[in-house]
Amino acid sequence: MTREEKFMQAAIGCAKRGLKQGEVPIGAVIVYEDKVVARGYNRRAKLQLASAHAEMMAIDRACKKFSSWRLPEGCELYVTLEPCPMCMGAALNARIDKLFFGAYEQKGRSLTNELAQANLLNHTLEIQGGVAEKKCSALLTDFFSSMRRRTKEEKERRKLSEEGKFPENNSEESGGNG
Repeated sequence: MTREEKFMQAAIGCAKRGLKQGEVPIGAVIVYEDKVVARGYNRRAKLQLASAHAEMMAIDRACKKFSSWRLPEGCELYVTLEPCPMCMGAALNARIDKLFFGAYEQKGRSLTNELAQANLLNHTLEIQGGVAEKKCSALLTDFFSSMRRRTKEEKERRKLSEEGKFPENNSEESGGNG
């Protein structure tokens, strides 16, 4: 296992923690001097905050740890999904030097490379995508497949209920107390 894969595994662990809480499984860690100094996972649903992305949570924790919005030279961000423009902006603002991500963003244009090289904040960062890509992609694919399946099942139950029919496992039909 490479150094990058080792730290991506830590980010995957964060993503799984979020998954257990019903969040989209995206995790992030910040590494400084070969140690994980901050962790984060998506908390948008729990906190009802648009900005509660895994990267933002990790960056905020790292800034608190170092008592500075400008992180020390050499900080690296590992995240399971290619960052959105908001998170890229935060990484640049915090002066992250290197970004490693797992899965490539498939739904929207992330602008990762464009923002990283634009020198908008007098700072650029190195990027490497596809670290443990299969594992990171599988987490997201499985989550969204499961979510679509649950949504479809719920729609079918509502439709049957509205028609006065009940699914086979309904407690009334099985003699349960409901």
